[in-house]
Amino acid sequence: MKVLLDACVLYPTVLREILLCVAGRGLFTPLWSERILEEWARAARKIGPTGEAQARAEIALLRANWPRAGVAPHEGLEARLWLPDPADVHVLAAAIAGSADVIVTFNASDFPRRTLEEEGLRRDSPDHLLLELWRQAPEAVEACVAQVHDTASRMSGEAMDLRKLLKRARLPRLGKALAG
Repeated sequence: MKVLLDACVLYPTVLREILLCVAGRGLFTPLWSERILEEWARAARKIGPTGEAQARAEIALLRANWPRAGVAPHEGLEARLWLPDPADVHVLAAAIAGSADVIVTFNASDFPRRTLEEEGLRRDSPDHLLLELWRQAPEAVEACVAQVHDTASRMSGEAMDLRKLLKRARLPRLGKALAG
């Protein structure tokens, strides 16, 4: 399964690390465009003066670790597409260019199901996608979540509650499933 990751799911570190770990275990193939990565870098400015520089370093690592994940829509593709928010058309174009099956985003209203179905795509939230992947391969998803949880706890200097961490990462259903 090919999954186009929108900037809004790449920017939060915990969520990105879980998604990419799961992809690294072969549960899906991640895709993105240069424009999506640029949106992530610009969004990281919000965390302070070093935010963008840190994001650009993480993006460089992403490119090195996933050299085939970058897709470039062919010229003119965006012109034939429509979405409620024209600023998101590039995401749809990247998904089409990469022959994605799914666009993973938090912006459900910006990606109407019918419009995506016409292009042979569907959209999913990261929480739903990861919950479904957990049902298919629980050991792989649990190992990734544990790895990211351990790293987050180590970096914060204190034990972090897993369910709270996943809730902050906007993965409440996955957190509930793993805690139950």
